[in-house]
Amino acid sequence: MSKGWWWVAIGAVVVAAWAARGDDSPKTPTTPTAAGTPTAANPSATPTPGATVKPGDTVKPSGTPKPGGPSESTVTPEPSGEASGDWFVNYDPAHFAVQVRGSAARAGVSAQLLMAILYNEDYKPHNPELERSWQHFKPDAAFGIANMHRAAFEEVRRGRSFAGRRWDELPDHPELAIEAAAWHLHDLAARLPRRTGGKFGRDELLALGYNTGARNMHAFAAGAKPGAQAQSYLDKLHENWTKAGNAVRS
Repeated sequence: MSKGWWWVAIGAVVVAAWAARGDDSPKTPTTPTAAGTPTAANPSATPTPGATVKPGDTVKPSGTPKPGGPSESTVTPEPSGEASGDWFVNYDPAHFAVQVRGSAARAGVSAQLLMAILYNEDYKPHNPELERSWQHFKPDAAFGIANMHRAAFEEVRRGRSFAGRRWDELPDHPELAIEAAAWHLHDLAARLPRRTGGKFGRDELLALGYNTGARNMHAFAAGAKPGAQAQSYLDKLHENWTKAGNAVRS
C-alpha cells in the first residue's frame, strides 16, 4: 500500500474517532449563559490541586516583553529545526518554548498564557496529514497546533509580518501557528475594556476570548457566567497553568 493511501486509511479511522467525540475544536463562539442558569463549576474556583499558580499570577520568563508594548517583527516566521521532519511524533507544546517566548514578546502577550493555550488545544493529533483528512469531512475545521480557524487567521495576518502566509500552511508549520495565536491574543487584549465587572482576570478573559470569540469575552468581562464548554476550557487553563509556566522558563 502506498504511503498516500496508508494515510487515507489512518485518516478514516481517526475521522471516525473524532466524529464520535463531536466537534473538533472549541473555537465556535457560544452564547454566554444567562445569570441564574445552571453552569459548570464556579469560574473563580481554585485551580486543580497541585497547581501553585493560576492565571494572573506573576511569571517572568526570559521572553517577557519589555516595557513599551509589542513591536511588529519584520521577519516572517519560517520553518525551524523544531518544525522539520516528524515533529508531531510525541508532540509536546514545551518543545516549542523558544518559539512561544519569541512570538509572545513580539506580540506583547504573556508567554505563559500562550503556552497554556497550546496545552489546552492539544486534545487531538496534530499530524498534518490527519488534519487535512479531517478537513475534507469538515471544511470549517481548525488547523495547526493552536487550532485556528480560517476566518481568525485571515483577520489576524493582515498587516503582520506573516501576511504572505496561508492558513493551509498551519498544519505543517507550528512556528507559524504560534505566531498567529500570539497576535490573535494581542488583538483580543486590545478589545478588552479597561475595567471589568466579572470575576475573571485578564489572562482568563483572553483565554475565554480565544475559545469563544471577542463578543463572548466582553460578556464574561461584564459578569456573564460561562456555559459548560467555556467553563471546561477555563478549568483546563487552570490545570495547565503551572506546567505552561515551567515550560516557558526552561
